[in-house]
Amino acid sequence: MSSSTRPLLTYAILIVIVMIGLGVLLAQLTRGYFVNILEDRVEVESRYFVTYLESFTENSEVSRDELEEFSSQLDTGIVFLDESEEIIIDTVDAVDSISNAEKEKILSAVPSNGEISNSGRLIGDVFFYPTTIEVSNLEGTLVLLSPVDSLSSITRNIWLLISCTMFLGLLVIFIIGFNVFGKYVRPIRAATTAAKKLAKGDYRARTYEGYFGEAGELSQAINILARNLQEVNQTKGMQENQLEAVINHMGNGLVLIDEKGYILLQNRAFLETFGGEKQQYVGYLYHDAIPYTAIHETVQRVYMFEETVRETFVLPVNISRKHLEVTGAPILSEDQKWKGVVLVFHDITDLKQLEQTRKDFVANVSHELKTPITSIRGFSETLLDGAMKDEQMLEQFLRIILKESGRLQSLIQDLLDLSKLEREDFHLNIEQVDVGRLFQDLGPIVEQHAGRKGNVLSMDWKDGVLIEGDSSRLKQVFMNLITNAVNYTPEGGRVALSVEEQEESVTVIISDTGVGIPESEISRIFERFYRVDKARSRNSGGTGLGLAIVKHIIEAHRGNIRVESAVDEGTTFYVEIPKKFTEN
Repeated sequence: MSSSTRPLLTYAILIVIVMIGLGVLLAQLTRGYFVNILEDRVEVESRYFVTYLESFTENSEVSRDELEEFSSQLDTGIVFLDESEEIIIDTVDAVDSISNAEKEKILSAVPSNGEISNSGRLIGDVFFYPTTIEVSNLEGTLVLLSPVDSLSSITRNIWLLISCTMFLGLLVIFIIGFNVFGKYVRPIRAATTAAKKLAKGDYRARTYEGYFGEAGELSQAINILARNLQEVNQTKGMQENQLEAVINHMGNGLVLIDEKGYILLQNRAFLETFGGEKQQYVGYLYHDAIPYTAIHETVQRVYMFEETVRETFVLPVNISRKHLEVTGAPILSEDQKWKGVVLVFHDITDLKQLEQTRKDFVANVSHELKTPITSIRGFSETLLDGAMKDEQMLEQFLRIILKESGRLQSLIQDLLDLSKLEREDFHLNIEQVDVGRLFQDLGPIVEQHAGRKGNVLSMDWKDGVLIEGDSSRLKQVFMNLITNAVNYTPEGGRVALSVEEQEESVTVIISDTGVGIPESEISRIFERFYRVDKARSRNSGGTGLGLAIVKHIIEAHRGNIRVESAVDEGTTFYVEIPKKFTEN
């Protein structure tokens, strides 16, 4: 049952109950009224019947037929019972509207002689009136039976009238009720429904505004309130989304702590740095959730001094370490009330590594420059001290000075090349490069170098293989790789170069049967100044920058380089370069 029909149904049920009660009351009043009238009439008729009975029993002036005729005219039947309740006279059959079944039912209800109260009763549609009489020395009970069809008809009419009145009343109630409901109840309920939805946070709820009067004003006010709340909620939601997006997409970790020390918020970067889930931090005390003393000290100093505090600490992550800088700042309201602490975590690992790299670079450059300069200075001082007078000694020292100056020149040139490659404004001179022609140009140089070392050099490529790249830089790459292969391959070894063409790239494979590289060292061979065998590398004239330059050039061509090696078995470099050069 809907709430809209409940009041009308309640009123209808109330009217039905009232009308039924009124009908029952009227029926009972009518019944009582008729019983009283019938008692008076039957009491008078009983006297006539007593007179007729005396005439009938004493002198037979009245025959049975006349007695029955008299009963038929009065529409009242009589039954005379003697003291033994035996029927002496019965004229009920003269009254057509009384059946034998009704007569038997009434006679069975007649009390005995000592209990007759001379009052009538209704059984069904027959009124009976028992009375005690004495006729011709014969004492007994006279029972008068009179049909009351008119009472039933009146009762039916009463109920018919009540039913019509009740129907008209219900019709009026429903018409008035729907009118009232449409104008007042429905808009109020619609406004109530909309208000409940608004209270639950559904700010899209609206109510119909086509009502008049106060109900219309209420509907309009509810809709204005709903629109305002929706706008406020949308603005708040956008601000929250923007704030959440900013916080979660920050590159630095962030933690918000309230004035009692409980964590209220952390962002994605913090979880990625420290690990764990959001539920492990929010709602917990900071010193329980974050087990790092430097962070605890930072928060405590912020609480104590109410100023921005910075600390650095090392965070172990698996087998590596992260260097973090935590900045703590107090959160104060407009009236300078303490609200909490905000912590921002900066990952300075790259800065630390850059700083260490810079230190290592300066140390390595200083060391690499010191060796040839020391040699040049030492031999020069020896010559100035008189060794130049010995022509054999002079030539030997000058050759050493020339060699060391060449080494110094190579080192400086490699440093210049590496610096140029690492500059942001570095550009390649892109052109169509025939790979076969490139290796034809390199062939005589590297074959001569391999011949001096007593190594066998084989080069295999297909004609017509074209790529887009800087030919001079690519020559520098492959010259460096082939030279390294020859230098680190013992006499009698083999160095092989081959070219494999794929659909979108070309792979150049350079392999040797040299000393190889330990597996633990492979990941570091492209670092500046890194040498697997420092003594052998210096003796070969290497600066330790060659592979670093190679890697930068290959990456500038959007390619990649990888290494496979085994100690005392050899090393293989795979250089993959795309056929089409693409800008970033």
